[in-house]
Parts: sequence; structure tokens; C-alpha cells
Amino acid sequence: VQLQASGGGLVQAGGSLRLSCRASERFFSINDMAWYRQAPGKQRESVAIISVADRTQYADSVKGRFTISMDNPKITMYLQMNSLKPEDTGVYYCNAAWRPESWGQETLVTVSS
Repeated sequence: VQLQASGGGLVQAGGSLRLSCRASERFFSINDMAWYRQAPGKQRESVAIISVADRTQYADSVKGRFTISMDNPKITMYLQMNSLKPEDTGVYYCNAAWRPESWGQETLVTVSS
């Protein structure tokens, strides 16, 4: 599967960004999906998950600030990031939530203080 994340950039603290993830509709339809983040010097972590049934869950660090969503039909997944903090800086990926496939194109988010 080809996973393509996009939409990252440089933003000041308090700002917003919207990330997008493209994959096949079939992949989105059969997998709970997640946005992952790898901060400098840290391990990759899941920050938001959306289930096949559109249930969502978030890491405590982003709860109330980030929103994960999916188009209908399921072609694009999004991560709306508001009230960004410097600690949100990192490389963002999208992939299946529980059994990730090979990692695709990432997008870099840099939040300046």
C-alpha cells in the first residue's frame, strides 16, 4: 500500500495545520487508521486513531487540540491540529493503527516558540 502524508510546515506556537493522508479506499475501509508522530530523539508514537466505524481516540498530549477525520467515501484522512505547541514538532506519518504496513511518505511539522 502507498501511504502519503502531506500538509506539514512551519508554524508559530498557537497556530494550526491540517495534515492529509492518501491511501486506497480499500485500505481505509478495512483498517483502523492512525496518525503517528516521531519527535526529534524520540520513538514514533500514535497520537490519534480513527476506527473503521469512525470512533476516535487521542493521546493525552493532543486531546482537545487535534481532530482526526476521514472523508466519505474513504479516500483521504485528515488531522486538524490547533493550538500547536513546540512539543508537537516532529515527523508525522499515517498508517494502520494496530498492524502498520510499510511506512510511506511523511510530512514534517515544525512549531516555533
